[in-house]
Amino acid sequence: MIQPVILCGGSGTRLWPLSREQMPKQFLRLTSSQSLLQQTLDRLKGLTTSLPIIMGHHAHRFLMAEQLREMGQEARIVLEPDGRNTAPAIACAALLASDAGEDPLLLVLPADHVIGDVRAFQGSVNKAVDLAEEGYLVTFGVVPTHPETGYGYIACGEALGNGQKLTAFIEKPDSQRATELIEQGNTLWNSGMFLLRASTYLGQLERLQPAMLAACQKAVSMAQRDLDFLRLDEQAFCACAADSIDYAVMEHCSNAAVVSLDAQWSDIGSFDALWDIATPDEAGNVAQGDALLESTSDSLVIAEHRLVATLGVKNLIVVETPDSVLVAHRDKAQHVKQLVATLTQAGRSEPQSASQVHRPWGSFQAIDSGGRHQVKHITVKPGGRLSLQRHHHRAEHWVVVSGTARVTVDERCFLVSENQSTYIPVGALHRLENPGKIPLELIEVQSGAYLGEDDIERLDDVYARQNDE
Repeated sequence: MIQPVILCGGSGTRLWPLSREQMPKQFLRLTSSQSLLQQTLDRLKGLTTSLPIIMGHHAHRFLMAEQLREMGQEARIVLEPDGRNTAPAIACAALLASDAGEDPLLLVLPADHVIGDVRAFQGSVNKAVDLAEEGYLVTFGVVPTHPETGYGYIACGEALGNGQKLTAFIEKPDSQRATELIEQGNTLWNSGMFLLRASTYLGQLERLQPAMLAACQKAVSMAQRDLDFLRLDEQAFCACAADSIDYAVMEHCSNAAVVSLDAQWSDIGSFDALWDIATPDEAGNVAQGDALLESTSDSLVIAEHRLVATLGVKNLIVVETPDSVLVAHRDKAQHVKQLVATLTQAGRSEPQSASQVHRPWGSFQAIDSGGRHQVKHITVKPGGRLSLQRHHHRAEHWVVVSGTARVTVDERCFLVSENQSTYIPVGALHRLENPGKIPLELIEVQSGAYLGEDDIERLDDVYARQNDE
């Protein structure tokens, strides 16, 4: 039995400003109408019927649930209180997959990859099954198409059935070293995907990282059910060392194998990678959104919010979002992460949150703000219901643009239809609901001395959130 394990963590730094800490790239629709997470789940069809285990950060739980709901997919969503890299995440998944006395093969897949040839991907997985059943920890090595400095590499040794013995992991090389590795002919790109028997992995972890395994066992045994999610115990899991499966296990065991993968794979680890998998025009440009490119070549231009025009430039990355604009030379595509670190150190909010913020009931987008006012566009899904809450420092005016709102203010409950408005005084208990079958859209005008999202006191919430969520 193949048990899919989807690793859905991520900090959202390498594709900033499209991706953010609160909206990392696995939830973005970068290459199709589906998000990268949805594409990852979709390519399992015909390969396994087991319910996927999705390991993700608790802050993204409603994003995961909503994207699963959109595609009619069920899964076991397991919430990590903090990121601890891949080795502990896979250990917890292995323990949960074995809780009914079974010992499945775990197909471990990052949620943020693109694979153009699904048939070839499934073929490689099926080739790896025999090795995994024989007790090998199998990783998938991507057949390289060019010297690439943005990927790690895998050195391959003697033949093993449908694969080869894994002899070494190689860190991301510089340009000269990448060329040498390609010329050697025995190296593959490290995909970060694995097929391994749950008991085999846990056995190796017990031998190599006993403290990590003990922490994961405690985190799983003390896990708590929260709505449709399973929360790992915070104290136990956060006591676990952070390490990747490559360094914690694979490099130190004699039963590591690699199966080649030639399936138009990319981890979309940079804007240059996004350009690579697209279809450029005659001038070598890739444009998305409202973009006008004149005398421009070999550039990636993404416009999310307004017109972006370029004139007389080449080899540029231009990304426009409602609150931020990135302009970079394509040679610096791998350095966006460092730029985000600089912004974070400066105390900027842009690396964490975007102007559109997703909530379990829908979303809101900032339109305008000043010293004592803020304007938002709010969308509430059919059946969506905000918490019963009060604000201590701000009043709110709601103007319904489309749909019908059910509004509670203190002891009153009433409907507000299109082109109607209502007022929420400072300190009033209030709730907003969408009782209809179409999205409710409204404009909210906040006014007051303090307009932060943490000025909220929840008295009742169907989504069991904390006040700061």
